[in-house]
Amino acid sequence: MSTFWGDKRYHSLDWEMKRTFGEKVYKLALDGGMTCPNRDGNLGTGGCIFCSEGGSGDFAASSLLSVNEQIEEAKKAILQKTDCRKFIAYFQAYSNTYAPVNILREKFTAAICRPDVAVLSIATRSDCFSPEIYELLAELNTRKPIWVELGYQSMHASSHRWMGTGFDLKVFTDCVNTLHSLGIRVIAHVILGLPTESRENMLDSVRHLASLPLWGIKLQMLHILKGTALGAQYQEHPFPLLTMEEYASLVIACLELLPGDVVIHRLTGDGPRASLIAPLWTLHKKQVLNTIAKQQKRLNSYQGKEVENG
Repeated sequence: MSTFWGDKRYHSLDWEMKRTFGEKVYKLALDGGMTCPNRDGNLGTGGCIFCSEGGSGDFAASSLLSVNEQIEEAKKAILQKTDCRKFIAYFQAYSNTYAPVNILREKFTAAICRPDVAVLSIATRSDCFSPEIYELLAELNTRKPIWVELGYQSMHASSHRWMGTGFDLKVFTDCVNTLHSLGIRVIAHVILGLPTESRENMLDSVRHLASLPLWGIKLQMLHILKGTALGAQYQEHPFPLLTMEEYASLVIACLELLPGDVVIHRLTGDGPRASLIAPLWTLHKKQVLNTIAKQQKRLNSYQGKEVENG
C-alpha cells in the first residue's frame, strides 16, 4: 500500500512546510543580479542549451531593485490571493553563489534577517563554490534554514555534453556531500525528456540521486524556449517529445525510486507562456498534476489487487 502525505502519494513540499511551520509558506522569486560561468566567458558565453535569457529566473523580480524591494514587490502579488505570513526568499535567476563572498553576504543577509522570511533558498551550480562561500552558508544556516538548489539535470556525461553545462557528475556529487556535511539541505534539479536519453537512462539519474544525502528534488519536463540554443535547434530539426501521459508515467517511476523522506519540490515546471515553443501541454500545470495523480491511483489500485490475489 502507498504511503500518504496529507492528500498526496508523495512527500510534497507543501506538506513538509505545513508540518514544519504550521502553515503554508510561499516562495518569493528574487534576482540577485548575478551571472553564470557558462555565460560570462569563464566556461562559455551562451549558457546551457535550454537556459532562457533570464537565467531560468523568468518569474523573478527585477534585479534593479534592492532585495527588500524585490521581496515587497513579490509579496504584493501573493497577498492578493492569500493572507500568508511566512515566505521563502528564493534567489532563482542565474547562479547565486557566483559572486564575491562579501556581495553574497550582503544580499543573503538582507533576505534572511526579515521576520517574514522563514527560509533562504539559493539556486546555483555545483562548480560555483569556494571554502569562504561554504563557510558563509554554514553561518547563515545557524540563523534560519538554508536550502541550496543545484542543477543536476542528468548523471550522464553525454547528456551534459549535449546540454553544454560545463560541469560533471563528480563536481555535483562532491558539492552535495560537502553541503550535507555542513547541515545544509540540498535540492537537485532533474530534467526529464532529454532527447539524448532513454527512459532507463533517466531513471538511472534518479537512482543516483537516491544514493546521495539529498533533502529534496525538482522534476521537470524539458522546456524548449524561444531565444535559446535549444529553441533554434528544435525549430530547425524537431525531435520527439514526451506526451503528458508518458511524462506522468515517468514521474511516478521516479517517485518510486526515491526514499520517502526526500521532499518533492516540483513534479512539473512552469514555462513562460510567451516564450514556450514545446511541449505546450506543460502550460496546463493542473492537468499535468491531475494526470499524475490519476495514474498513481490506478497503479496503486492494480498493485493492491495483485496483493489481494496473492
